[in-house]
Amino acid sequence: MQKTKLYWRPLGGNNIDQISGHCYQYSCVFGKEKTSILVDLGKFDNYPAYGIDDAIAAVPDIRELLKKKALGLKGLFLTHSHPDHLNGIFHYLRAGYKLPTLYGGAYTKLVLEDMYKFYGLKKKQQPKFVVIKDGYIKKFGKLKIEVISASHTCFDAFGFLITDGNVLVYHSGDMKIDNSTFFKKPTNIKRITQLADKINYVVADFCEIYQEGFAYKEREVFSKFVNLIKQSRKRKIYMPVYPTHIEMYIVAFLSALKLKLDVYFHGSDEFYSYLELIKKYGIDFKALAKKRIKVFEKLPENLSDMGDNFAIIGSYCKLDDKYLIKNRRAFALVTARSLFNNLKKQFEACKIKFVSLNDYPCLRGSGHAFLGDWQNLRKILNKAVFIPTHCPSFVIESFSKLGKKIGFDMINPCPQNNMMYLLGENKYKMVKQKPALWLVAKKDASMTEVMQIPTAGCGMIRNTISRKKLAQAFKMMEIKLEKKNECR
Repeated sequence: MQKTKLYWRPLGGNNIDQISGHCYQYSCVFGKEKTSILVDLGKFDNYPAYGIDDAIAAVPDIRELLKKKALGLKGLFLTHSHPDHLNGIFHYLRAGYKLPTLYGGAYTKLVLEDMYKFYGLKKKQQPKFVVIKDGYIKKFGKLKIEVISASHTCFDAFGFLITDGNVLVYHSGDMKIDNSTFFKKPTNIKRITQLADKINYVVADFCEIYQEGFAYKEREVFSKFVNLIKQSRKRKIYMPVYPTHIEMYIVAFLSALKLKLDVYFHGSDEFYSYLELIKKYGIDFKALAKKRIKVFEKLPENLSDMGDNFAIIGSYCKLDDKYLIKNRRAFALVTARSLFNNLKKQFEACKIKFVSLNDYPCLRGSGHAFLGDWQNLRKILNKAVFIPTHCPSFVIESFSKLGKKIGFDMINPCPQNNMMYLLGENKYKMVKQKPALWLVAKKDASMTEVMQIPTAGCGMIRNTISRKKLAQAFKMMEIKLEKKNECR
């Protein structure tokens, strides 16, 4: 009896260095019939490194799948709404390409609609969108996709269970193990456990594999916010948050509510656009306040009207009023590294005490599983081969030695963009490798083809993670493991 063949190829997400521009192809071949899907279509953040005039983004090259009907591209499945997984869509549409049906969560649909308006994309240019949720199943011939919820830093994040009837792949998406999420479904470990004996491969989010222990839980971050504010004994609290990380909007707000601090939202246009999306999704901050505190969407014209008991949540970058910088009652929690460097300098200049990720790394929250989370999942999925993604290839290469020692069966050779693998029930092989390309999108909607090259030393983003620090981290883990084994 003829069997299907399942192929997997990263087009973005297994980059030389840097983390962004995610896009993965799954293709099922049954005789002469070919059926393909894509998972995510993001943008590559360090596009300035390529030196293309008037560039506004770089995106994975999916032209082959769009042009060759024989490859049977049926759908584009979206794990979540972050730009590095989503924003390639707009640049293909602007360039005149037609995309297949999109499958994503309700919140992702809201983000897409907002971006369609931003880029001036008309209704006839927009692909069909099917709203999915945990448990949704879609079949295309022999290919079957089941949706499972995933804990991340935004609403409606998903993983996918993809099978051709013989091989089952768990595509994790961006994910952490956290059952304490606010207004979001946690990662569906129950479903993963039910299928543990059948899962052959895990396409795994290894973004933070170099972090020991477990990803920060949302309730832990909330508790840390509350305790630090209490310890500060201040009543003017600044909580800048990263605009796309909805989790931190919620944590910051609930902390203020717990401590009965009035809330003022104050930030950039991007911050306010995401605030509007949160409201459209159904989160009503004023209703949550239940009249215990007052909630305002902007600062008053006369800042003295704010009183002396408030929290400002936002992405604000300038404190230019004496009332705001009066430091006697002010305290700040800085929740991102480079984004708020200018703000930290202002806090220092105004002698406002603040804590940052250098003091408490958990303040940033977490959207990605740490090594401890993946070790727990490996115990559940002990028959599966792990295919690392969402990290530079040198991270995977550095981890491979430690991975073997702690029991990870990892795919070999290390996946890089545009390597194609045939995934069998009991064995796999890399069957094809082509040069990996980005398409640099320009202001005029045209695209320029460029080779994927290392960009960590140039452009907008200098480093994703230092190779030296990475090697040191894994070496320390190996030493700890050896000592632990000696004690046994």
